[in-house]
Amino acid sequence: MKETTIGLLPLYLKLYDEVDPGKRPRVEKFYQTIAQELEQRGLRVLTCPICRIKEEFEPAVEIFEASGAQSLVTLHLAYSPSLESVDALAGTELPIIVCDTTPTYGYGPTQDPAELMFNHGIHGVQDMCNLLIRKGKPFQIEVGHWQKSDVLDRVALLAKAAAMASYLRSMQAGLIGQPFKGMGDFFVPAPRLKESIGVQTIPLIPKQFKGLYATVTPGEIEKEKEADRERFLIENLDDEIYELSLRTGLALQKWVDQEKLGAISFNFGSITPDSALEIVPFLRASKLMANGVGYGGEGDILTASLVGTLAQANPETSFTEMFCPDWQGDSIYLSHMAEFNYRLAEGKARLLEYDYRFSDTKNPIYAVGRFKPGEFLLVNLLPLGDPPGDSYRLIIAPATMIKVKGKDNMERSVHGWFKTRMPIEEFLGAYSRCGGTHHLAMTYEPSIRLIEAFGQMMGWETVIIG
Repeated sequence: MKETTIGLLPLYLKLYDEVDPGKRPRVEKFYQTIAQELEQRGLRVLTCPICRIKEEFEPAVEIFEASGAQSLVTLHLAYSPSLESVDALAGTELPIIVCDTTPTYGYGPTQDPAELMFNHGIHGVQDMCNLLIRKGKPFQIEVGHWQKSDVLDRVALLAKAAAMASYLRSMQAGLIGQPFKGMGDFFVPAPRLKESIGVQTIPLIPKQFKGLYATVTPGEIEKEKEADRERFLIENLDDEIYELSLRTGLALQKWVDQEKLGAISFNFGSITPDSALEIVPFLRASKLMANGVGYGGEGDILTASLVGTLAQANPETSFTEMFCPDWQGDSIYLSHMAEFNYRLAEGKARLLEYDYRFSDTKNPIYAVGRFKPGEFLLVNLLPLGDPPGDSYRLIIAPATMIKVKGKDNMERSVHGWFKTRMPIEEFLGAYSRCGGTHHLAMTYEPSIRLIEAFGQMMGWETVIIG
């Protein structure tokens, strides 16, 4: 994902320039101070001249849009009448983040009354937010003193959530085969997915893939083998099967690069002798996730796009499914056929040959491992409506991947056990009452607020379980 870019919009009152222009240098200095503080938090900050009237707000917003801003952060430098700015703010597709702060920390009885001119922006915020609500323009707001609170950290986090939303709305996702017949929970028709979220589905054209496959060189395969020796534990692989998996994966990588895909999905049942691929590309799916490209199983472009978007904020993200409840241990078993972000394995993942029986094709090589212990979030995006895609719900559930001590009979699987913040019978009931699908994303080092804000900026209902 590109760097997070905001347009920092300064709001002021023209009357103050007319009656007391000497105040402007200090006002402008504070604006530049906030811009620098936000840059220090990893943002690219676009600035503009201080805006006071409608004829100044509208071109400023247009310039921010044209310059690649992913959100607008408003900063009231004093009171600013809402009717001067609201049309420009309500008319932009950019998310609005209101930074409600003032330069001076204290305004008590002993303060110099002259400080009022520099510290009364809060009622400008109130005026503007009222109009935004009436105009139907969503916004996020963070409040606090810029030095004595974490308000700028919170604004920066919201800016990153806006960047995630921008990334998803412009995503291209590749589809190999057709979605698994009969799986209805995640399915949204490609035209509806484009219309409702912005994700463009790019189907793999067999002739295109065969052309890319033919361009894979022995040198590229050897280079990939060398990289695999660093990434994985490798023992006793059949050379012919391993090279076929590598060649197929490298051709798939060329397709991802050529089409600039942010996510892919394939239905393993579509990989047959009549298809362009000779084996199911499980290993490449794991490598793509490890490099920030989203993945979803069984032709699930919706979840694949979610995984790819979350990975832009946190590379420790993977596709997964809840498979089995461990009632006795009050935990839930996570797994999938043979795909996961191998960087999330406890220790090094291993490469094995898959005894594949689900379609008439050769055995592939896959990466296997147990998810490392630690805190993470389960994140699920589900479509609503019938037909689907009228709206969406984002479910966020904090969880803990537990450490396994002793024997592990699942060691040839992609797997792990997690606990939630409530008994699993309560969690599973709550999850299904919300309509959660059987395909999920998981992301370590969780920030619930980041994911929640991302969902809100997408216009989705967000639900936190636990």
